[in-house]
Amino acid sequence: MRERRRFSPAFRREVVGELLSGACSLAQLSRRHDVSSGLILYWKKRYEETGLAEGPSAGEKRSLARIAQLERMVGRLTMENELLKKAVEYTARRRKELSSPITAKSLAASKGGAK
Repeated sequence: MRERRRFSPAFRREVVGELLSGACSLAQLSRRHDVSSGLILYWKKRYEETGLAEGPSAGEKRSLARIAQLERMVGRLTMENELLKKAVEYTARRRKELSSPITAKSLAASKGGAK
């Protein structure tokens, strides 16, 4: 079984342009480019509907939208992760300061103590 051929948008536009200009008949184009007449008519229909835009197809657009959504999610989760790391570090530092027998930040700031 033969592998499916893929045609570039430029090639499709060229074939449809030849058909619409009337320079060649559908049968002549089909034989010359070794493409079925039904496929050429399908390209012509798509050209009339969308202009055979060279942009991504519908499946590619969905994939690109999904990728963008996932990238936003990764960014948001990264920011949340960094915030949580800072919160854990801050909490650990505060706990250490409050659990020390000397509650002042330095020994010189404490007022005497046991004598």
